[in-house]
Amino acid sequence: MTRLIDTLAPAIGALLPELETIYKDLHEHPELSMQELRTAKIVADYVEKLGYEVTREVGVTGVVAILRNGAGPTVMLRADMDALPMAEDTGLPYASKVVTKDEDGVQVGVAHSCGHDMHVTWLLGVARLMAAHRGAWSGTLMAVFQPGEEVGRGARSMIDDGMTTRFPKPDVILGQHVMVGAAGTVGYRSGTILSAGDSLKVKLFGRGSHGSQPQTSIDPVIMAASTTLRLQTIVSREISPRDSAVLTIGSLQAGTKENIIPDDATLKLNVRTYDEDVREYMLGAIRRICCAECTASNAPREPEFTTLSSYPLTVNDEATTARLRTAFEAQFGERAYETEPAAASEDFSVFGREWGVPYAFWFVGGTDRAVFEKARAEKKINQIPSNHSPRFAPVIDPTLRTGLEAMLCAAGAWLGHDAAAADQPMSEAA
Repeated sequence: MTRLIDTLAPAIGALLPELETIYKDLHEHPELSMQELRTAKIVADYVEKLGYEVTREVGVTGVVAILRNGAGPTVMLRADMDALPMAEDTGLPYASKVVTKDEDGVQVGVAHSCGHDMHVTWLLGVARLMAAHRGAWSGTLMAVFQPGEEVGRGARSMIDDGMTTRFPKPDVILGQHVMVGAAGTVGYRSGTILSAGDSLKVKLFGRGSHGSQPQTSIDPVIMAASTTLRLQTIVSREISPRDSAVLTIGSLQAGTKENIIPDDATLKLNVRTYDEDVREYMLGAIRRICCAECTASNAPREPEFTTLSSYPLTVNDEATTARLRTAFEAQFGERAYETEPAAASEDFSVFGREWGVPYAFWFVGGTDRAVFEKARAEKKINQIPSNHSPRFAPVIDPTLRTGLEAMLCAAGAWLGHDAAAADQPMSEAA
């Protein structure tokens, strides 16, 4: 039978100019996590006009759009909407110039330096094409536009707002992310594809004094420095070389003046792991070392630990990935490949974990192919501006088309009439 993507192919090219306009607008008007009011209104208004049942303000700014189209499975497609608190430095004519205040009241630049504007555009394109060609598929499509991925709160906020009870339970949950990679390619993987990510703030308490009288103090700067060095030994001396883990201390803040020993110091650190046992060990070791260094310094109290964000492992379902692989290889040929796990983290898997249904996540390359191939030949891929770089800028062509096709292929693997026939016993399919 004809694949869904084949039926929709003529309409894809005609839709791309409209989607490019949407993408540039979203890119030029980014919004911080949990503040995606303008973006949420754009997507809700857009899909509502297409005939979707739209629920707004799910988990603060999330949007859930449902299109029921007869008997068949329920497929959830997810896109995240938020941008990053950083100034853009791409030089693009549609670059963001937005400046706003973050949750702490600090003035920051705002930029779509992770590609979520592309994700939203892809899903809007899928929503439009699926609504316009209902005869080519059957089942229920659930398009979810999620807030707050960058702070690890968006998926959880939607779950806490009744996501699993207010909407149909999906049979499968699917998502994708634009990454550094040759534009036009799609990378899939069964099993772990994204690391777990945990960010902590650790406040160390000392006793302040004048810089000329260190004997009257308990110096939190020394305490923080010793803690910083000792924490780096967890990976090098406590984690097996066969395992993988990263611990980064991205911030050490203490004091205001050179001749004042402060009362406290604050560390902000990030941990990435690919195994749940390793993750738990790392978190326990961090707490142990921080407490031990404070005891060694005779600190007046134990350190204060605050979780800034927590992302679970993203572990793709084997059977789901196998079905995606078949669909991607049929559409993209050699441009579909099995990727290595990425060190990035996502809260996408929260939906699948909470609903208890299979899920899969994959990557779409967004780097100009000539640039990527040259960098690969020169072994300089790490020098390509990546996600979260102020110079990260996916090329629109062919990234926009490829992501749209990939998501349509994925949806069609469950909702297309060819998929329905493939799921039937041989006697019924005949």
